[in-house]
Amino acid sequence: MPGPRAVIWDVGNVIVRWDPRTLCSRIFADPAECDGFLTDVCTMAWHAPTDCGVTFDDNCAALSARFPEHEAAIWAWKHRWGEMFSGPILETEAAIEALQAKGVRQYALSNMSHETVEATFAMSPAFARLDGRIISGHEGVMKPDAAIFQLTCARFGLAPGEALFVDDSAANIAAARTLGFQVHHFTDPAALRPALEAHGLL
Repeated sequence: MPGPRAVIWDVGNVIVRWDPRTLCSRIFADPAECDGFLTDVCTMAWHAPTDCGVTFDDNCAALSARFPEHEAAIWAWKHRWGEMFSGPILETEAAIEALQAKGVRQYALSNMSHETVEATFAMSPAFARLDGRIISGHEGVMKPDAAIFQLTCARFGLAPGEALFVDDSAANIAAARTLGFQVHHFTDPAALRPALEAHGLL
């Protein structure tokens, strides 16, 4: 297979570090209580609709009605969203800069609320180096659904095999591979540049 000519980046935990626990550990002094809140109340399944276009107001209000004892912590998901982030991943920032210098096209493909896009993309200068972005909250469909990968290719004029898809989610990587993308499962920042070199991008 010919080497890729573009890179499609996930955002959370690939370009910037994101973890709800970073915020919730500041709200709950007891780690067990924090664990229980994230396991039983503000779960990833509950959060997913915001990545498909549901507003934080609607999602938080519905959950607060079910768990009124956790109302303040639930609404922190909206009002203190930025506290879930702990900065950019330096190895990825450096890779994006190096790829831009070589003229490689780069795009973001992220499961993200339409309400948090601009604040998130202000967290690193690397985002300004990208040539475009597909955000699930704008499109109403999210990874690993094949439709959002197909939309990305159509919008940016790529065949799947022409792109290297980089994501920290094994499910998203598996979906992309099935569709014919070249892939890199991002688990260790130090392994990123060698992977890009192996694909002939750097």
